[in-house]
Amino acid sequence: MKKDNLKHRDINWLYFNERVLLEAKSADTPLLERLKFLAIFSSNLDEYFKVRVSQLRQIKNLDKKFRKKLMFKANSTLQHILQIINQQQVEFGKVIASTLSELEEHNIFIRNTSNFTPEQKNFLEELFDKDIKEACEIHDGNAILTDGALYLAVTHPNSEYSIVKIPTEEQDRFIALPGNGHQFCYVDDIIRLNIEKLLPTKEITDCYSIKLSRDAELYLDDDYSDVELVEKIYNSLDKRLFGQATRLLYDETMPSWLLDAMKRDFKLGDVDLSPGGTYHNLSDFFSFPAPEGTEHLQYVEKPALPHPELSFTDDIFKSIATKDQLVHFPYQDFKVVEDFLSAAATDPTVTAIKMTIYRIAKSSSLADAILTALDNNKEVTLFVEAQARFDEANNIKWGRIFEEKGAKVIFSIPQVKVHSKIAMVYRTEAEIEKRYAYIGTGNFNAKTSKIYCDHGLFTAHKKITKDLGQVFQVLERKLIVPKLKRLLVSPFTTRITFMNLIQNEINSALNGKKASITAKMNSLEDSNMIKALYRAANAGVNVRLIVRGFCCYLTANENPGDGMKENVFITSIVDRYLEHGRIYLFENGGNELMYIGSADWMTRNLDRRIEVLTPILDEDIFNELKHILTLQLNDNQKARVLDINNTNKKVSLNDGDTPIRSQYAIYDYLKNKLNENR
Repeated sequence: MKKDNLKHRDINWLYFNERVLLEAKSADTPLLERLKFLAIFSSNLDEYFKVRVSQLRQIKNLDKKFRKKLMFKANSTLQHILQIINQQQVEFGKVIASTLSELEEHNIFIRNTSNFTPEQKNFLEELFDKDIKEACEIHDGNAILTDGALYLAVTHPNSEYSIVKIPTEEQDRFIALPGNGHQFCYVDDIIRLNIEKLLPTKEITDCYSIKLSRDAELYLDDDYSDVELVEKIYNSLDKRLFGQATRLLYDETMPSWLLDAMKRDFKLGDVDLSPGGTYHNLSDFFSFPAPEGTEHLQYVEKPALPHPELSFTDDIFKSIATKDQLVHFPYQDFKVVEDFLSAAATDPTVTAIKMTIYRIAKSSSLADAILTALDNNKEVTLFVEAQARFDEANNIKWGRIFEEKGAKVIFSIPQVKVHSKIAMVYRTEAEIEKRYAYIGTGNFNAKTSKIYCDHGLFTAHKKITKDLGQVFQVLERKLIVPKLKRLLVSPFTTRITFMNLIQNEINSALNGKKASITAKMNSLEDSNMIKALYRAANAGVNVRLIVRGFCCYLTANENPGDGMKENVFITSIVDRYLEHGRIYLFENGGNELMYIGSADWMTRNLDRRIEVLTPILDEDIFNELKHILTLQLNDNQKARVLDINNTNKKVSLNDGDTPIRSQYAIYDYLKNKLNENR
């Protein structure tokens, strides 16, 4: 093994999704929650085909001399990916079957056309006639299928077939049935039951589920001006629905003649075909109804905690001016962020609000606060990311609303995404302008804050807010290169600062001093950062990483090989909430440095996005965040080892070890601190 070898990101991502499937399979996961993990697995895989597999297909079609420069063979990579996915799909099917079987033990049933009672058939026929029939679309066999929509391929004699679109946008996917216990069915089966009513003039032999995934990227011309960017993106969104086909998911019981006909009609190759079960879009398990009386089959409720200071203060600005404040989601209430902006919107001494928006909720108190600020004649400047994949339309819609109300709205620069999670309030105090900042690891989105583990810093620190002011000047295109004292900002200082900090640890280790690098992130992919970690490990630096998603590091957890030292350990935590925070901690010769922010150690986050990371300077919140990080490092219930062979085995729990499930331990830690302070 060469030390500069890397795991392939697209292949390694599949082992992240396997960790999701393992949670769906785990007996420790409450039964109804297993359905949600199955939904996440399905949803993840759909997006993977739309984005990553699509990109590989594009590479495969490049001129040969350009493909050589990429240092890997797209076709063989694609074949390897599909082989792994097919294996995972088999396991996925087994987990679904076992989960549904267990649900039946608790009197929860998903019925189908083979076991509807006469009463249920009558109920479903009436429902079909009243609410479903008119919403069904019927097409000939060579229809243009919409990306991600569900269809039934209906077969007729003489190798003919029709296509019926299942109206999941108009109807819930799961329909409650009359009868004892808790009985449901897929809306798909209501259509199967009544299919002859849709095609009364044709003989029907059978029905098979199909779904087509299409390329999700928007391939825009490079010759547009900044002014035209938003219109280009907005007008291109429909292309996504009818882009290049990347995957046909089909019922594996389908006859070969029908599959051949669809290959021909939809212009598909063998690599585009994925056999599956009777039902697709199992991401709809997110919306599976939780029957009354089944609370024991769900996670125990853990309501968001109030923040010990910000949730009780009469003056949020005074609290932040007195001392930095750190918030942790979903453990603490996102309302503190909304309160910060709401207070700014109505405070007569506030003159301006500036913030970035990467993914805004379709409706939120945060948006209301911005509109209130505009009504109160505050100067509002918003940096809206128009290229946030799958959220383009919503972001552009809100950007236009804010613009119409008088905000200065700046949409993203071509080729550079604004991924930072920052806000600043300008306030006049004793005739002096004072700045109040928020720098976070997650989006300004109340909905996702309930399921994403993130951290956010409120501060009035002069050097930090001065730096952040320069970041906003860059975003307003008033400044090209910021002069920064405290913040790390991509694409300007993040990479070089992290490289220097790693080298500093290497120097300490070589001089016989204690040296360590502890980092938590979503993904680790940048080759130069990984090579620096290799050098650190071999110099004797203790490297401890938590990486939720894909990790391209060929870790030496168990099998060093080629002399690589074993002082690297990497784990991944997949649990009730989605780990999303980025935390970076360096020993720094005994004077520890810690940063939090929006950037992973990925090339795009270091070089092609506007990212902001802040140091944690307040001693109390430094210790609080380090304690939280330590709980995650010591997780021995939900953490899995990222080893060379991608085994995804759980962290070992030795005799005498205290079981630590970090997400629950963090909640208890913050709850205890709250009780102590109140």
